[in-house]
Amino acid sequence: MSQVKEKDTVKVHYTGKLAASGQVFDSSLEREPIEFTLGEGTIIPGFETGVLNMKEAEKKTIEIPKEEAYGEVKKDLFQQVGNDQLPEDMKPEVGMGLVSQNPDGTERQLRVAEVNEDHIIVDANHPLAGHDLTFELELVEIKS
Repeated sequence: MSQVKEKDTVKVHYTGKLAASGQVFDSSLEREPIEFTLGEGTIIPGFETGVLNMKEAEKKTIEIPKEEAYGEVKKDLFQQVGNDQLPEDMKPEVGMGLVSQNPDGTERQLRVAEVNEDHIIVDANHPLAGHDLTFELELVEIKS
């Protein structure tokens, strides 16, 4: 039976949890498995490493330190936004998701980190930055 190697395209079912609390943050079990090609950089490095050498139908649990996932929380990705820059009908709340448009026209996902009387603080870090992660994996298919 073949094993996953670099450049293989694979289909994987997964359940992702925060290592510290065990809280599930995502799972593919109720939908199609994720498909990706190893070495293309479309998946966090620790996930790719965990899938390497697996066989079809194999299941395993992997631990991914934050450095191999979404990295540390970067303080420079927090920004103050005046209430006068927000839509008039918006009532910001901590944890609320926002979308900002970059000068090049692309969109950036933000979260409200703090609400003050005259401004909010937004966070552009990935929501899983700063967290060690645990994934339960099942290799569904090696497409090669």
